[in-house]
Amino acid sequence: MAVIVQKYGGTSVETIEKINNVAERIVKRKSEGNDMVIVVSAMGKTTDHLINMAHEISPDPDKRELDVLMSTGEQVSMSLLSIALNHLGADAVSFTGQQVGIRTNGSHTKSKISDINEEKIREEHSKGKIVIVAGFQGVNEYNEITTLGRGGSDTTAVALAAKLGAQCEIYTDVDGVYTIDPRLYPRARKLDCISYEEMLEMASSGASVMHSRSIELAEKYKVPVLVALNTGDIPGTIIKEMDNTMENTAITGLAVNNDEAIITLNGVPHDIKVIAEIFQSIANKDINIDMISQTFPVNKLVSISFTLPKTDLYQASMILDRFKEKIFTFSYEACDNITKLSVVGLGMNTQSGVAAKVFNLLAENNIPVSIVTTSEIKISYVISPDDQKKAIEAIAKEFDL
Repeated sequence: MAVIVQKYGGTSVETIEKINNVAERIVKRKSEGNDMVIVVSAMGKTTDHLINMAHEISPDPDKRELDVLMSTGEQVSMSLLSIALNHLGADAVSFTGQQVGIRTNGSHTKSKISDINEEKIREEHSKGKIVIVAGFQGVNEYNEITTLGRGGSDTTAVALAAKLGAQCEIYTDVDGVYTIDPRLYPRARKLDCISYEEMLEMASSGASVMHSRSIELAEKYKVPVLVALNTGDIPGTIIKEMDNTMENTAITGLAVNNDEAIITLNGVPHDIKVIAEIFQSIANKDINIDMISQTFPVNKLVSISFTLPKTDLYQASMILDRFKEKIFTFSYEACDNITKLSVVGLGMNTQSGVAAKVFNLLAENNIPVSIVTTSEIKISYVISPDDQKKAIEAIAKEFDL
């Protein structure tokens, strides 16, 4: 009997009607002789609502308490779906991350799954039950609730599939992975398949269809992942290992991220120990820095610019304020109004000139670039949000996206 892990996102379970529709689909798959594990997100915008309430009380809510608060959203979804399944005559049981043995490590609100004890799921499957699991959460070594960051339910689903040797299906409000977010570029093409490497770069660069940590796990454990519309009646996109056909095109997709900020440090002593201390202080708060650019030293001082999630800007500013007191030349500027464009494609490994083409396109359209970073299969550019639309149009047309 095959084990299937399905994940339903917030828009798939945002109303009772949608929960009932999902329950009917699950019953049908179960009737085909499959053991089912269902991972659910919080209903609709529940998580955003909970976070907003916390921030109405404090601009920097305690992370432990924020995890306790946010974890409640998925518990509502899992119990309602289990009730719907039992009402249809199916035998279903719901579990929190803690109950189902999901162990985590790392910081609150940004933890990672360290292990899963699958025995509870297998025990329930042996009884013929459908298992519903709250996504996005687990417990750490101190038995405290932690959450996995945005998109963490994807990670829960892939981790469970890896542990159970199961198929993994991610159902969401889009019918697959597109070359560009269709909301930003309606003429974008849907991909039949995409490699783990490309999807990881797209996800880490702002493509919201999948969480980057879930792709890392899928690649590590070779779990093919289907991304499809929550109605299940339209073919989706398979995320899988690379094959030779994937290098035929230079660019597979363009990711757009409007959820990052940029900080520029001025008057930084050109001393690696000082620079290391600044970045270590930021890292100690588990703040992820992405793009980094440094100027050539003038009078033994440099300027350094870097990007980070907007949600971490307040905490990073508090850290940098302390350096203003220690280094008399030091100052910084922060801007949360930027757009990061990332062109991604395995074809960059074998086809030269991609960066030059993109720079030429931006120059022809009078679009200034603040920072550029590259990897083997990705080039990222920071531009003004005012230039986002024409940049997307130009790149999509040039690379047939």
